[in-house]
Amino acid sequence: MELGFTTAAYVVAAVLFILSLGGLSGQESAKRAVWYGIVGMGLAVLATLIGPGAGLWWLSAVLIAAGGLIGYQLASKVEMTQMPELVAGMHALVGLAAVFVGFNAHFELVNVMAMDEAAKKTLDGFAALLAKKSGVEINILRVEASLGIWIGAVTFTGSVIAYGKLAGKVTSAATKLPGGHALNASAALASVICLIWYLNSGGLLPLLILTLMALFIGYHLIMGIGGADMPVVVSMLNSYSGWAAAAIGFSLGNDLLIVVGALVGSSGAILSYIMCKAMNRSFVSVILGGFGGTSGPQMEVEGEQVAIDADGVAAALDEADSVIIIPGYGMAVAQAQQAVSELTKRLIAKGKTVRFAIHPVAGRLPGHMNVLLAEAKVPYDIVLEMDEINEDFPETDVSIVIGSNDIVNPAAQDDPNSPIAGMPVLECWKSKQVFVSKRGQGTGYSGIENPLFFKENTRMFYGDAKQSLDKLLGMID
Repeated sequence: MELGFTTAAYVVAAVLFILSLGGLSGQESAKRAVWYGIVGMGLAVLATLIGPGAGLWWLSAVLIAAGGLIGYQLASKVEMTQMPELVAGMHALVGLAAVFVGFNAHFELVNVMAMDEAAKKTLDGFAALLAKKSGVEINILRVEASLGIWIGAVTFTGSVIAYGKLAGKVTSAATKLPGGHALNASAALASVICLIWYLNSGGLLPLLILTLMALFIGYHLIMGIGGADMPVVVSMLNSYSGWAAAAIGFSLGNDLLIVVGALVGSSGAILSYIMCKAMNRSFVSVILGGFGGTSGPQMEVEGEQVAIDADGVAAALDEADSVIIIPGYGMAVAQAQQAVSELTKRLIAKGKTVRFAIHPVAGRLPGHMNVLLAEAKVPYDIVLEMDEINEDFPETDVSIVIGSNDIVNPAAQDDPNSPIAGMPVLECWKSKQVFVSKRGQGTGYSGIENPLFFKENTRMFYGDAKQSLDKLLGMID
């Protein structure tokens, strides 16, 4: 009965997870999709707790309550600007969990193999499953556990470094040790050797060395990726955490963990591919860590940045018929999305055509800008992707860039030596006028200079985005 209920619950939970992923494709269905995921996870936890081999009820209840409380506190207090690093931190926990479960499987296997046949017959749960395995099946289990530990360890240290870069605690510049790729390759080769060693000996030492190699690879891979590419890193680590969960699911014989892990892993990989395509990056080079280096000196930027005040922006908007707003991470930092929404409402009320241009990698988290605009009640039908709106810039009177750099950088097209060379960008410089809301003259998080700021039709609207827009709103009826 327990097994039948658990299997049925896992099937229902898997269906709910699939519906959850599918529902995230639209603003209207996203809230419902989140609830699908919540219910699915709750059902999965319940089925696991009352399923075959379940035990340690009080410890399970305490751990679930503690985890739920910590999660609630984090979700309640975290700012939208901190969501990328929060996601990276969650990925680190998934990776660490995979490592712990993998080692637990190893220790349990060692204990079971040391028992005589009479003792094996008294076992239950996971231990009983191990006792029934043949020699070939045991080696398969060791491969599964090793893969889970290896991917989990890569995910853990990679996610920790990603968190550090996103939170500003680690340099955002691409940093590698001398002979970086050779070191990664050597660590990967050592991991393979340790796997073979572990399969032949079943000892703890090769598993420990394999784990250390994986921890180094995770650290070094993500350190070698620059700040401009962090959105891809987030989605890539999401994929890694899913595959780690799937590998551990095979080790434990847990069908739901396999399905969910595969869903997360494949969706994360697909998202990473989409992000790489949007940035003109090689998917393989992303996986190997570090990409987009320069092949020579970057193009010199000529001219000067010309400032404008709120009065000048208001006058230009009053004369304009069409406006495109391009939000970036700076909008999130300033928490200016509500001011942007109000500006949109007032311009539309004055008969202006207002639309939003969203680049796939805007912000430090895939979909970051879409979430912020939805939170501010910006109509979803005027929020357009890059491919849908790029050709409209030449017919646009005013483009307003709010806290963006790389995604509107013409160097991606004009400078073959730029770190972002070849990356598709929003061609806002083709508008009649461009206003850039920016704190100062710095190059921002990625450290890449932007020729857009020096163009003749560009004016710099310096200051905190929220304060600047609030001042602008006071001049627009």
